[in-house]
Amino acid sequence: MASVDDLCRSYLDLKYHFDPAAASSAGLVSHDPRLGRFDADTTREHLSALRSVVGAIEELESDDLQAEIDRTALLGEIRSTTYRLEHERPHVRNPAFWLSHLFQGLHAILSRRNGGTEPKAGPPAALERLRAVPGFLDAARDTLDEPPSVFVDIALGMLGGGGELVVQLTAAMGAEVPELRADLQEAAGRALESLKRFGTALRDEIEPAADPHAFAVGEEQFSRRLHHEHALVAGAPELWRYGLHLQEETEAALAALAHRLDGRPWREIVEELRGDAPEPDALLSVYRSELDRAQAFVAERDLVSIPRDRVDVVPTPAFMLALVPFAAYEPPPIFLSHQTGRFYVTPPDPSAPPETFARQRRGHCRHAIPPMVAHEAYPGHHLQLVTAQSLGSEVRRHIWTPVMVEGWALYCEQLMDEAGYYVGDETRLFRLVNLLWRAIRIVLDVGLHTRGMTPAEAVDYMVEHLPIERASAEAEVRRYCAWPTYQLCYAVGRRELLRLRDAYRERAGTSFRPRAFHDELLAYGGLPVALARWGMELGDE
Repeated sequence: MASVDDLCRSYLDLKYHFDPAAASSAGLVSHDPRLGRFDADTTREHLSALRSVVGAIEELESDDLQAEIDRTALLGEIRSTTYRLEHERPHVRNPAFWLSHLFQGLHAILSRRNGGTEPKAGPPAALERLRAVPGFLDAARDTLDEPPSVFVDIALGMLGGGGELVVQLTAAMGAEVPELRADLQEAAGRALESLKRFGTALRDEIEPAADPHAFAVGEEQFSRRLHHEHALVAGAPELWRYGLHLQEETEAALAALAHRLDGRPWREIVEELRGDAPEPDALLSVYRSELDRAQAFVAERDLVSIPRDRVDVVPTPAFMLALVPFAAYEPPPIFLSHQTGRFYVTPPDPSAPPETFARQRRGHCRHAIPPMVAHEAYPGHHLQLVTAQSLGSEVRRHIWTPVMVEGWALYCEQLMDEAGYYVGDETRLFRLVNLLWRAIRIVLDVGLHTRGMTPAEAVDYMVEHLPIERASAEAEVRRYCAWPTYQLCYAVGRRELLRLRDAYRERAGTSFRPRAFHDELLAYGGLPVALARWGMELGDE
């Protein structure tokens, strides 16, 4: 009989056949020449294949607790994917779904130049993928039907950076294999023309949904995601109440800390401190220095085992700028061990208008950088995800949920505060601002998708309660509309991890050691926190 790992590999084969861009990001270079097809017939075939795998997984029987945890996680992953394609239908309703696939596929080749399994494998694959762009975008135009206007806005905002990506890829691949330069330039020209036509179609030809609330998935699908993807028992109403409570609690903590600093309102202090930012040409080196300090601190305090894989601090690619306002992390391709994780930092754009340039620079306030590094690198995303990639279980190497991954990263901001990493109260102030932001994400996530909140109301709510410019709030809310239940995972995941730590400490008593808890937790990779609790035999909450 097949094992859970066998069936996980079968699922991954299906996933990467349907989504060759994800395969390229994972390091499966054999998929590099292709783009996916997300038309109705192809998606229907994919759903049928997923149901077959689900049936095989459901038939598995095991007396081993850890294998049963992996089976449960794999079922949750596939069911969540199935429900998303059936009920949310991003291939029909979200043009950014298509563009994300295209740009991810091109970026994966560009980001690992000379990283293929064969010498100069990248340029021929890039050429074939570029040649596939016009047909891919034609299929997108034929498939999209009444996309919500907020999704159209996201897609239109991605086109400029995507065009730059095509140009960068063409230049880099042409430099590697000069004999392909002319073919690459021809294919790139056609790809750019097709992107332009796609933008025109979004603006002038594809009729958007008449309902301004069409982006919302509704409480039933929202609950499916909570249960199957994140293994959360709580429903939308309970999470709504928790978000409001955490917001109130964090605002009180901010007020108390601001009073201790100098007595002024906390937003006034934050606004002033944001003026203390590194010079743009020194920004990446400041982040690198802070990353080195965080890694050394985690090792010195013995908070968690540190993997050998390193992380590079690099500028955010142009096509990702609409999605990464300041910083983000991307793990190394799991099938290419010689690659590294990437900590993306978005420097201010010197060609931007002065007001925009100043706003972008203020986003990298010196006092905000330490929590950001703790979140994205050590002991946050980088440490957790590369640890997961080294695990023996196929499920735990490949399957993850944001309730664990984003929850761990936000938990790490607090962990580093508890351990004494932050030098002054100014940095602690920004750590609390981060927590308030994640509390408000719960309120907006639930509100937008289950309570009739409009994007405009969500933007107003953010501007009222957070030190954020309206343009940034609008970009945030567009992402919240596109990814239901993701945004609440930061603060809810942190809550679940703190509860788990309390239970572990109570059981361990005076022998409790943070590293022992963290190492045992990270042995579950990015699986839902509830499954880690089950495996650690800490009972129900």
